[in-house]
Amino acid sequence: MKIHEYQGKEIFRRFGMPVPRSVPVFSLDEAVEAARQLAGSVWVVKAQIHAGGRGKGGGVKVARSIDEVKARASEILGMQLVTLQTGPGGQRVRRVLIEEGADIQKEFYVAMLVDRATQQVTLIASSEGGVNIEEVAAHTPEKIHKVHIEQSLGMTDRDADDVAAKIGIPPASYAAARAVFKSLYAAFWETDASLAEINPLILTGDGRLIALDS
Repeated sequence: MKIHEYQGKEIFRRFGMPVPRSVPVFSLDEAVEAARQLAGSVWVVKAQIHAGGRGKGGGVKVARSIDEVKARASEILGMQLVTLQTGPGGQRVRRVLIEEGADIQKEFYVAMLVDRATQQVTLIASSEGGVNIEEVAAHTPEKIHKVHIEQSLGMTDRDADDVAAKIGIPPASYAAARAVFKSLYAAFWETDASLAEINPLILTGDGRLIALDS
């Protein structure tokens, strides 16, 4: 069963994953109220459909004022959003997520799934976050790294540090990476998921790692 981004983030939050504050809404009035509730000076308005690639399709827009939040929500709500994953017919946007802005220094891709070849739970990570991982696999497969997780051990610090190093997370943020990878593993395992994906996982200017999209 596919779930919306906001639902995925609620699951991540339950397992201790750092995620931005956000509010799902159905109307322009709710979008404005959500932005005021979140406060700040930058918000992101994000279409909620069961497909990735929403940004390229025009379903993710930045707003720098309350009026812009309303305008961006007006553009997205009700649109027929077409992405690489929706097919040519697209999907109707009936809900948007109003999210606080983030200080993005670097984007990564991280996912947990069952490797069909080995039947093992596997952590997949890449330095190429915020893009379609299938495109990375097709054009620069050397940028994708895999670690098979032993069920008896779970996600170890050694495996987490190794993956963090390979995708370019700075050593000062290794502890944060361990926490994220372990939270992802726990969420994947305990919800009996077939795929748990963070794209992108971002590194902020102060060294934090945040699951910006799920």
